Amino acid sequence: MEHLKAFDDEINAFLDNMFGPRDSRVRGWFMLDSYLPTFFLTVLYLLSIWLGNKYMKNRHALSLRGILTLYNLGITLLSLYMLAELLLSSWEGGYNLQCQDLTSAGEADVRVAKVLWWYYFSKSIEFLDTIFFVLRKKTSQITFLHVYHHASMFNIWWCVLNWIPCGQSFFGPTLNSFIHILMYSYYGLSVFPSMHKYLWWKKYLTQAQLVQFVLTITHTMSAVVKPCGFPLGCLIFQSSYMLTLVILFLNFYAQTYRKKPVKENMEEPPAGKEVKNGFSKAYVTAANGVINKKAQ
Repeated sequence: MEHLKAFDDEINAFLDNMFGPRDSRVRGWFMLDSYLPTFFLTVLYLLSIWLGNKYMKNRHALSLRGILTLYNLGITLLSLYMLAELLLSSWEGGYNLQCQDLTSAGEADVRVAKVLWWYYFSKSIEFLDTIFFVLRKKTSQITFLHVYHHASMFNIWWCVLNWIPCGQSFFGPTLNSFIHILMYSYYGLSVFPSMHKYLWWKKYLTQAQLVQFVLTITHTMSAVVKPCGFPLGCLIFQSSYMLTLVILFLNFYAQTYRKKPVKENMEEPPAGKEVKNGFSKAYVTAANGVINKKAQ
């Protein structure tokens, strides 16, 4: 136990030296004071993929229809709450869309930070996206982009909550919460065969996700053009990270949509046929930008 505490102290000291003093307004919040919970949950996530695939190798795929229905509904409602709270709190604080600092909005900044904590924590809940793939033996959908995005977002947002928990940080989660309402609603509806004929809008989800990335980068860089005191290093890092997602996503998108030969129209199954056993991720492999090849 002493070794674990010493390891935790070393990590925290290293991060504090690298990024400077943490925001005092979030001290004592669940899972924020120490990096260890975030680190170990990420390691557990990666181990679950590896060990889970081994465990399921010679076993039948699970359906999980009821669990997926509840899961998708829960994420949709959580995303709706976060979207509403971020809009209301940023409006209350008079947030500047081009560049917003970390302290000028007073209590509204704290309100934004509380919502962004839920956004950070939701990234650990969304690890279940991949676990469901494993249990349903959808290993082809567990792509590098899928795992990279899920694992990195959870860790990055731990840093965001500790050092920049409000201000300019509000924009990306606001857009992403809106996209998640659409995505997880789609996933939930796809569980029910009677709804398949109404799910004609799957292609537009991929386009909306790409637009989300571009808008987030544009918003981030606007604070570089017209500074307001928000840490420049954080802006550069966020833009760089989002650029990696854009590149990976565009590559995946191009590989998926360019495969449109005539024979595909002849072999294409009836509408909704791709959704089997109640699996709600039959079209999109992951939240925040990873599109399943079967989606097209």
